[in-house]
Amino acid sequence: MDPFKVIKYPLVTEKAIRLMERENKLTFIVDRNASKKDIKEAVEKIFNVKVEKVNTLITSKGRKKAYVKLSKEYKAMDVATKLGVM
Repeated sequence: MDPFKVIKYPLVTEKAIRLMERENKLTFIVDRNASKKDIKEAVEKIFNVKVEKVNTLITSKGRKKAYVKLSKEYKAMDVATKLGVM
């Protein structure tokens, strides 16, 4: 799967920012058919980071949300700054 089709856009909410600061996690809206493995590979390719864990959920609006925990050597805030969301 094309990494740019897997990840639709980053989510920037108060909760997402709190997760970035405290738990080193990024939050994305992703393709509904993407597996956790697809999401992990897409984030690693696009942002050149190592992903530790991916959690997903389907929102009440029917979108798929992914919480991506980065390895300790990478900072979620740095990736968010590159994205222009911080």
